[in-house]
Amino acid sequence: MSAPSKLPPFDAGDPLGLDDLLEPEDLAIRDTVRSWAADRVLPYIADWYERGELPDVRGLARELGSIGALGMSLTGYGCAGASAVQYGLACLELEAADSGIRSLVSVQGSLAMYAIHRFGSEEQKQRWLPGMAAGGIIGCFGLTEPDHGSDPAGMRTFAKRDGGDWVLTGRKMWITNGSVAGVAVVWAQTDGGIRGFVVPTDAPGFSAPEIKHKWSLRASVTSELVMDEVRLPADAVLPDVTGLKGPLSCLSHARYGIVWGSMGAARASFESALEYSKTREQFGRPIGGFQLTQAKLADMAVELHKGILLAHHLGRRMDAGKLRPEQVSFGKLNNVREAIEICRTSRTILGANGISLEYPVMRHATNLESVLTYEGTVEMHQLVLGKALTGLDAFR
Repeated sequence: MSAPSKLPPFDAGDPLGLDDLLEPEDLAIRDTVRSWAADRVLPYIADWYERGELPDVRGLARELGSIGALGMSLTGYGCAGASAVQYGLACLELEAADSGIRSLVSVQGSLAMYAIHRFGSEEQKQRWLPGMAAGGIIGCFGLTEPDHGSDPAGMRTFAKRDGGDWVLTGRKMWITNGSVAGVAVVWAQTDGGIRGFVVPTDAPGFSAPEIKHKWSLRASVTSELVMDEVRLPADAVLPDVTGLKGPLSCLSHARYGIVWGSMGAARASFESALEYSKTREQFGRPIGGFQLTQAKLADMAVELHKGILLAHHLGRRMDAGKLRPEQVSFGKLNNVREAIEICRTSRTILGANGISLEYPVMRHATNLESVLTYEGTVEMHQLVLGKALTGLDAFR
């Protein structure tokens, strides 16, 4: 009987050895995004968050375009054609810096670009996607309305035909990138059902006032979209989809990125608490040496790396063309909920320092309160899974 091979040392940063699931190209993409975030976001993010702004969004977008992070899972038109797992790894690293940065990338690539790429005409793709992939054009996605969030079928934004044109009127709310976007994908009721429209933001009647006084996602541009009889040509409509399946399929793609991204926020908070526990002394020794603190760290590590494993599994299913929307709901529901709990537990380890912007924990915790709600609330994902499990529709 041969002697067992020597086991590798335990890695506190990767206790399950999940890096063994990744290919060299996966690791290279992850390291590129991590390096960019460390250089361009982490030194400044606390200040941006405290000031409630994201300076030079267009410059950041061009940099993200230069490393292939915008629309990275799409193919052609200047997009990177990365795998779903590679896109997920990028989302994790971006949100480990800040949820606002991941939201910028997610709305650009998984919502606005994805809608045009999947449902647009060839002319629309050629006009918009190369500039969006490079970060020269920022996009936004208008679905949520002031009175219609979880029930988009009740939207009041309406597009009517006027000769050969469309005339678009309505309002959208809580729109990431809205005030800096050059193009908006707006969903509206029509006489023939819900349709998507590609709207240049310099069109007369279109405005995007920025929403201020946020206590979450402060380093992110959040806006209202106002369409006051915006006249669009006939070819502004996305030709290949009618009904809610259009925007909902885009949301499913974006929610997948959140499954990964939320674990980035959790990881940053956990790592901060772990390091703090080794250096903060009470009663003559580091608090990491006390049983209660070790129990907290162990529980957080278990949920963090289970969540990353779940994200990886869903990514492989997406790459194989087998990922169902219910499975994305499973991932978002679990991972965001666990990420918030990890942030809250990390805060207890840091004590009073946990509320300081010198540490990332409270910033991530407040950001995740928005992530928990947008692109499907906890309740909506619970009902999606409940319907899938029982076959009974509890939405109405």
